[in-house]
Amino acid sequence: MVAQLCSDFDSNYAEVNKQLDRMGYNIGMRLVEDFFAKSGTPRCANLRETAETISKIGFKMFLNITPTVTNWTTDNKQFSLIFEENPLADFVELPDDGKAQDELWYSNILCGVLRGALEMVQMQVEARYVSDILRGNDTTEMRITLLRYIEDEMPPDDE
Repeated sequence: MVAQLCSDFDSNYAEVNKQLDRMGYNIGMRLVEDFFAKSGTPRCANLRETAETISKIGFKMFLNITPTVTNWTTDNKQFSLIFEENPLADFVELPDDGKAQDELWYSNILCGVLRGALEMVQMQVEARYVSDILRGNDTTEMRITLLRYIEDEMPPDDE
């Protein structure tokens, strides 16, 4: 899929990253229902609980991995997920065109999945990779930032 996107967008990796995120977002919006149905997990009280649930239950359930939750900011609005393994990147080599190593986030679909799933539970977040073993970094790290809690909004004409 990533190779096809790279071809479709003529190695415009910023656009490929955007498309992967968009695809993941749509998956995440649907996946959250499946998550609650299968896990029986109650609603989390805060972002810290949510992060642990994503790591220990969500990733385990869908990808059979358990990333480490770490690097919390003092205001508890940002954290990192460190991936010891990434099944999406198994047997993958980035294109050797001098750009992919710096521009392509191969597993960016996972950022979109988290954005979509968390939006369905009233959390607007930004999710982005800050390092990736495929790019030659020592670790694969995704950074998640809580932008705001989404209030239940009534349609303008309802009372």
